[in-house]
Amino acid sequence: MNLQTLFQDFNPSKFVVHTCLLTFTILFALKLDENINWSYWTIFSPIWIWKALVISGATVGSYVWWRYPHFRLEGEAYIHYKSMLISLALHLILLMFELLVCDKLESSRHLWILVFIPLIFISIVSIAICIWAVKHDRSFELELFCAVNILQFIFLALRLDGFIGWSWEVVFVPLWIVMCLSLVGVLYTIIFAAILLRTPEVSAQQKRSSFHSALGYTFLVIPILIFQVLLANKLDEDIRISYTAVVSPLFISFVTLILMSFSAKGANKWWFGIRKDFCSFILGACPLLQEYGNIAYHTERRPNGVELEQQSEKQNTHIKKADLMKPVLPIISIEMPD
Repeated sequence: MNLQTLFQDFNPSKFVVHTCLLTFTILFALKLDENINWSYWTIFSPIWIWKALVISGATVGSYVWWRYPHFRLEGEAYIHYKSMLISLALHLILLMFELLVCDKLESSRHLWILVFIPLIFISIVSIAICIWAVKHDRSFELELFCAVNILQFIFLALRLDGFIGWSWEVVFVPLWIVMCLSLVGVLYTIIFAAILLRTPEVSAQQKRSSFHSALGYTFLVIPILIFQVLLANKLDEDIRISYTAVVSPLFISFVTLILMSFSAKGANKWWFGIRKDFCSFILGACPLLQEYGNIAYHTERRPNGVELEQQSEKQNTHIKKADLMKPVLPIISIEMPD
């Protein structure tokens, strides 16, 4: 285990987001099953923590940006800073949606279609943001999720308000389409990984990377599909299980996303004004960790003194045998006449 190798590709933003979503999912399922009696404002506390970190990180990053103008000349500083501002704007609109959801669950004084308006607006804007992100080689997971699910958000709002009486299996049709495409992608990664494993010209590192990618996407997509099937049957009252059991496959997906955040790379360097990789920042802020960051631990068993002597004897024996097998050439003296 090498501490520096473990954290050099670590993406702290994705780690925080997926951890908060996992905690929120657990609390929300327990609330629906009436195992806890907390208010929805408390149930949404992981979401509030997530948004508080986003706002504080963007505030500190903006302060560093305007306080130290020479930092703007570092590489792709402008692109990173614009990406941070775009992400902040999306999170603020998403925060509005979450506040309306929480208020609706507590008081029921709004229509769901009004609650979903900020989310639908995000979905429309996310299309342009995805194009900008592809052009500047930036990650856009949240934006892509919102852009491809705009029709799903509309169906959910209309179904919750009772304007349409479709079954939940029909309401989830846009999501079924997205999941089918995701399954095709998972099948492609599995086939690609299998081909690389049987190709001798490919390096071991590439084989390992493709295998881990196929394994990660499998444990990400399949549990989500199982959760969607259970949720549709639960809402249509075709099965009688608790909401905790319904969302349990999501725990596997969130744990997979948390593990994948350690090799996600691509973190924005302007959150909290860090301006460097998270691993380099942590090692610089905590010099005591530098000693542990330069230590690698191996699980291989080292030979003891007796084994070393046996190995040296075997080597000497092989050397002697090799000497005995060498051909002996006679030395012939040739005298030249005077």
